[in-house]
Amino acid sequence: MKTLVTGGAGFIGSHLCEELLRRGRSVTVIDDCSTGREDNLREIRKDPHFRFVQGTIMDRDLMARLIRYHDIVYHLAAAVGVKYVLHDPISAMTTNTHGTEILLELASRFKKSVLLASTSEIYGKHSSDKIKEDDGSVFGPTHVLRWNYAVSKALDEIMAAAYAQRKHLKVITIRFFNVVGPRQSSHYGMVIPRLVEKALNGMPLTVFGDGKQIRTFLHVQDAVRAVADLSEKPSLYGQVFNIGGDEPVTINQLAHRIRELSPSKPRIQHLGYGKFYGDHFEDIPCRIPDVSRLQKAIGFKPEYDLDQILRSVIASFEPSFAEEALA
Repeated sequence: MKTLVTGGAGFIGSHLCEELLRRGRSVTVIDDCSTGREDNLREIRKDPHFRFVQGTIMDRDLMARLIRYHDIVYHLAAAVGVKYVLHDPISAMTTNTHGTEILLELASRFKKSVLLASTSEIYGKHSSDKIKEDDGSVFGPTHVLRWNYAVSKALDEIMAAAYAQRKHLKVITIRFFNVVGPRQSSHYGMVIPRLVEKALNGMPLTVFGDGKQIRTFLHVQDAVRAVADLSEKPSLYGQVFNIGGDEPVTINQLAHRIRELSPSKPRIQHLGYGKFYGDHFEDIPCRIPDVSRLQKAIGFKPEYDLDQILRSVIASFEPSFAEEALA
């Protein structure tokens, strides 16, 4: 099967490419490397079944040639990270909506299957203990740019549903909840690589707010295995799936666990959001996915627990730091 991965030089995308190649697929990546890195693909660049195209999903002619040739499109290209979205909201919104519109229209025209990557952000301020796929979205005021990403991805999902219902496009939508692992950059505000990098450099571990925010984390290898499994079941097209971990932890607890794995035992420092994200930033007190639909569909069970996830991230940094932490 010929597969096209948009955003394939990114964190999750590069791991997905490796998983698809392991399953005997031929893989083409298109990425403009604005947030992804070609270096993420160095292990597979010489694979005869792999091809890299540097370009943008906003190039309709290029996307038409690529989509026409492939059987399925894994659409991971997007503006990612709260820090990036707040810094460049117009570009983020355009990439996430217009790029997806182009892709869905072409996939529908050429009758190709699509797996659309979305995000837990589309639930907004939803406050239930475990969030199910059919739960609604609760966004903040439209002038608060923090909701840019959430709204743009929600629109992506609505467009995908419209193409599925009106044009019979075969599409599966997946919502990632805090996927982490090697190659994830701290540059865009992702909490685990940010804290690990600070521990590596002997700096205080900065926790925003009171640190009582509750999250789950999923190793990227578990995430891409779930994505590949879902795409191999034609009966699942038309459905939406949460993909996330099953071990809730507060950010305070997370920081303490990283501290204990660090040789330098750095102190933990609490800071307000305003200096980094602006005075109107809103965080989510609790975001835990209900993954029962995913479990029923593919028998999903994470192979990595939280300690294994943290050790995996640590091991991807400075070898000497990893050796001490993993001893």
